Amino acid sequence: MNKPEPPSLPGTAIAEDNAVLRPSADLERLLVCPYDGSALRWEPQDGALRDTKGSHRFVLDDGIPCLFAPNDWSGEQTDVTAMVKQFYEETPFPNYEDVDSRQSLKQKASLSVFARLVDEQLPRAATIFEAGCGTGQFTNFLGMAPGRTVVGGDACMNSLRLAKGFRDRFSINNAHFVQINLFRPPFKPESFDFVISNGVLHHTSDPERGFRAIIEKLKPRGFVAIGLYNSLGRLPVLWQRALIERFGERAALFDRRLWGKTLVRGRRDAWFMDQYRHPHESRHSIDEVLRWFSAAGVEFVNCVPSIGDAEFTDEDRVFEPHAPGTYLDRLSTQLEMLLTGGADGGLFIMIGRKQ
Repeated sequence: MNKPEPPSLPGTAIAEDNAVLRPSADLERLLVCPYDGSALRWEPQDGALRDTKGSHRFVLDDGIPCLFAPNDWSGEQTDVTAMVKQFYEETPFPNYEDVDSRQSLKQKASLSVFARLVDEQLPRAATIFEAGCGTGQFTNFLGMAPGRTVVGGDACMNSLRLAKGFRDRFSINNAHFVQINLFRPPFKPESFDFVISNGVLHHTSDPERGFRAIIEKLKPRGFVAIGLYNSLGRLPVLWQRALIERFGERAALFDRRLWGKTLVRGRRDAWFMDQYRHPHESRHSIDEVLRWFSAAGVEFVNCVPSIGDAEFTDEDRVFEPHAPGTYLDRLSTQLEMLLTGGADGGLFIMIGRKQ
């Protein structure tokens, strides 16, 4: 079966000194061709990357390698990649309206206990891949730590330009951005210590398949974290969405994120579109993800929210093994998500370690 040709890419103005656009050495050593996994080489004469077989050429858009390769599923299932990509091209999420410095990004990230603990507990020399980074705020946040290599990959160039623009303005030199297809990530196998995909897989045609694709890039004994909409925890948002579709945007009155004082207008709009106007999403249970882990050779480490009666707090050790509990423990955790009104959109995070 013939592989599809690379998509037609927009032209990129080539700087007089193409070395300015060349990917950094830390990023370049990780990259491979998304079509066949062959090595990539930099061609300074035209400011592009080409695979060593000479079959594919990849331009850089404002220094961002455009390594998106479309899925080659041959009609075996519906592919929503293009639809979701278009949605986020028009509605980047989240935006940077309330983030204008390194310090303000740190302050914003510190509001998430999970984000703060990941940053504190990951080794400073870790190599990190954020699959579906959006506007790259988490990638930039983790990239502020010296010694790390943090790569954010996303399909949407508008989001990536915002991410790289912030990176460049504040010299976050350990953060790097690449245009990718999550199902065909253009990185060497087993090259990352930590892979995270938070709030992304449930917007794809096949979340488990996407999980397997990013797991291939994780080193043995490396950690993975995936954030998904929960089958029960997401229900309050879906009920709210039904009201909005019936009565209009005024029915969003019950979403505290939209009407509280914590969000500026741009972030309110981005949250509203992502939660109530998204064209595709799926919902998942803790037990389902445990099955994904088992099939992929990943051992369960942790869950946010915590399974059972324990609360996830500032004292939690994110990467230390926790018990998965019983079926009733896991059901109780998800029922609590439902009863508390679907906080964070009904998102839960599962952390595992590759065997």
